Amino acid sequence: MNDKSFSSPVLISLGAMGLRLVSSAWEALECLKNQWPQQDGVEYRRATRMCRDALEGWMPPAKARQAFVIAAQRAGVLIGKPTLK
Repeated sequence: MNDKSFSSPVLISLGAMGLRLVSSAWEALECLKNQWPQQDGVEYRRATRMCRDALEGWMPPAKARQAFVIAAQRAGVLIGKPTLK
């Protein structure tokens, strides 16, 4: 399983853990699994699945990034304007 880089990083705020720049499907999946404030909901599950699929080569990294941005918006951790590249 090879990591898949995003076209541009996503900046999120994880409360006491601070800011985090997420640049790839692997980083996004690790963040979702280990640091996410609410591990439930449709957006969370979709982002987790799409990041795994991108790592397996079944999904373009851009789709995984888009799902991650939407999940970050829903969780209230996205910093800045959402860019769904």
